[in-house]
Amino acid sequence: MDDKYRTKTTEDAPSHGEEDYYTANHTDGIFSSRDEETAAELTADDYRRNVTIEDDGERANTSVGWVALALSIASFFWAPILLGGAGIIVGFIARSKQANTLGNIAIAAGVISILITLFILPFV
Repeated sequence: MDDKYRTKTTEDAPSHGEEDYYTANHTDGIFSSRDEETAAELTADDYRRNVTIEDDGERANTSVGWVALALSIASFFWAPILLGGAGIIVGFIARSKQANTLGNIAIAAGVISILITLFILPFV
C-alpha cells in the first residue's frame, strides 16, 4: 500500500505521558523480554459449557422417584390400595426417567403394602 493513502501513522498515536516504547527498550541493539506480543486465540467455543439434558433433568428424575417412594411408604399407614397403586405407577414412571433405584424400591414397597392389606390384615 502506498504511503499517500495512509492518513495516520504510529507517530500520530498519543503517548499518554510515557516515553516511546521502542526507543526506550531498543537502545544499543539490546532487546528486553517484553519485545514480543503473545496472545491466546479465544473463540466462543472456549467459553461454551457443555450442558446436557441429564444435568438439568437429573433432579427432576430423582424427585419423581422420591415422590413414588413417599406414596408407597404412606400406603403402609393410610389407603394401602390407593396409595400403593399410585406408588407403583409413579415408580414405573421414575424407572422410565432413569431413576431406577428409587423406582424399584417404590414399586416393591407398593406391592408389599397391597399384599399385606389383601392377604394378611383380613386374618388378623
